[in-house]
Amino acid sequence: MSTRAYAVRVAEDPADQEACFAVRKEVFVGEQGVPEDIEYDAYDAVALHVLAVREDGVPLGTGRLLFGAAAAEKTGRDASVGSLGRLAVTQAARGLGVGAALVRAIEDAARAHGLAAVDLHAQTHALGFYERLGYVAYGPEYPEAGIAHRAMRRVL
Repeated sequence: MSTRAYAVRVAEDPADQEACFAVRKEVFVGEQGVPEDIEYDAYDAVALHVLAVREDGVPLGTGRLLFGAAAAEKTGRDASVGSLGRLAVTQAARGLGVGAALVRAIEDAARAHGLAAVDLHAQTHALGFYERLGYVAYGPEYPEAGIAHRAMRRVL
């Protein structure tokens, strides 16, 4: 893939949301073997989704932010904390800074919603990526969708 420019935006319309789901299907279901019936959930309807797209419209990555009641189970019921999840970057776009740009866009959205921190459940192989972005792991390792994870938080 070339290093053409890309943009990160909030997924505003059904086409953007479908692009987000297509990236997740490619990465989580296709590459990582996550069962499709657990990849998509009721939170998708209420989440704020972000999408990275190449200048020619090709989707490169996605992520979502849960806040308020939707985030309660994932943040210890702390209403001041949002939950970053479903961060995925296509294999062709890895190494271009897309993941970091998506995280920063989600953090900007969290700030805009008055949140003080963002939690996430990181696959253990990605701990270093999130640590470089200011996230701190806490609690024990645990399985989620058959993949080892750790909880992490960044105060905004």
